[in-house]
Formats: sequence, structure tokens, C-alpha cells
Amino acid sequence: MKTAVVTGASSGFGAAIARQLVAQGHTVIGLARRQDKLQALADELGERFVPVSVDLTDRTAVDRALGDILRRFPVIDVLVNNAGLALGVAPAQQAQLADWDTTVATNISALLHMTHALLPGMVQRNQGHIINLGSTAGAYAYAGGNVYGASKAFVHHFSKNLRADLAGTAVRVSTVAPGLCSGTDFSKVRLGSDEKAAALYQNVQALTPDDVAGTIAWIMNAPAHMNVNYIEIMPVAQSFAGLSVHRSA
Repeated sequence: MKTAVVTGASSGFGAAIARQLVAQGHTVIGLARRQDKLQALADELGERFVPVSVDLTDRTAVDRALGDILRRFPVIDVLVNNAGLALGVAPAQQAQLADWDTTVATNISALLHMTHALLPGMVQRNQGHIINLGSTAGAYAYAGGNVYGASKAFVHHFSKNLRADLAGTAVRVSTVAPGLCSGTDFSKVRLGSDEKAAALYQNVQALTPDDVAGTIAWIMNAPAHMNVNYIEIMPVAQSFAGLSVHRSA
């Protein structure tokens, strides 16, 4: 059985990932800000789920938490960089710079910090797996996607560059890029209300957190000689949009 660190573990994809991995007998160290939700998940899952309350954008706090984790669990087999968010759908020229900064700090900087901390141990042991959560927004631009989409494109390309650097080792790196998914706080945080988030999924059978978690569990449990570089998943109801054309009056 493996020991996995999962960021953004208190709800949505992270909680679903924790449930599936614990059910398979793995140990999950779940990192997130909301201690109450982490504790509720720990009460549900038992001793194989280890809650760690930390703000992933606070480097000092993360270093302290990682030091404690590595003292208790010297061998981390899997890092799932799941924590991420989007704020607003305003066009770039109207977006709030603070929202961009928060998106970059969460989706890029925190992912880099976690990877930088845990990757050397994996390389030293010549065993390990980093699984990064991307998004279809990283491949297909849309109005209002701006920095969020760019941050997920970064995740995909960073994962590919990690693979290049890790050639000759047995350490694996994968990106999972989901499309439209309900049952998370993502759209509520992005749009600012439950009503707007609910409207987005009305009359659509979207992906669920369990769909994403099952994909991650399959990748993680694949044979050691097999690396899933990138996998993109969408609900059947979602497909590719046509290119936008603006016509003069």
C-alpha cells in the first residue's frame, strides 16, 4: 500500500480522492485550509486519513507542515497536486489583479512548492508519482478564462518538463485534465453564489468528483512501468466550441 499526499483535500475532488484511496487501503495525508471539513473527513475515514490544516499559499506554514509530515511519514509515494481555484469570469481588461495573484499563488506557486519539497525524496528512492490536476481550460481558451486557463496550461507543460528531467528514473508524472464537473465548490467560489453555480449545471449530466478520483486512482495503480502523461476527461454532454467570430454592425 502507498502513502499519498493530497492537497485541497477538504472537499470536491480532494475529498473524493481521499475516500477512494483510503478504501483501497492506502494512507492519505490530506492538506487543506478548512480544519472543520478535514476533521469531518478524518472522522469518516479513520486512521488512514491524516488531516493537515494549512494554507498552501503560506510558504512558511507549508514548510512547517511538510517538516512534520516527513518526520511522521518519511516515504511519500504519491503527491496529488489537486488544490486550485478560479475567481470570476470577467474579461482580462476588467479583472481584479488580486484575483489573478490568488489564482497564480494557488494553482502554480503552491503546486511548485509541494513538488519541490517532495520530488527529491522520490528521486533518491527511485520511486514515486506526481499527479497534477489540470483542466480542459488549459487546452481550450474561452472568454473569461484568462489567468485560470493560463495557470492550467502551465500545469500541463510543467508536468511534461518534469518528465523530461526525470528521464532515467522510475518516478512518474501525470496530468489529469477534467472538463465540466459538478459537486464541488469550484463554481461557487468562481461565480460567488450557489444560484449561479447551480445554473451552470442545470439540465447537464456533468462529471462528478468520483469520476475524477477514479481516474486518478487508476493512474496511480497502473503498472510501475507505465506512465500516463496526460489524460483529458469530459462529460458526454460537453464538447469543443466553435471559434468566436465578431461581426461589425
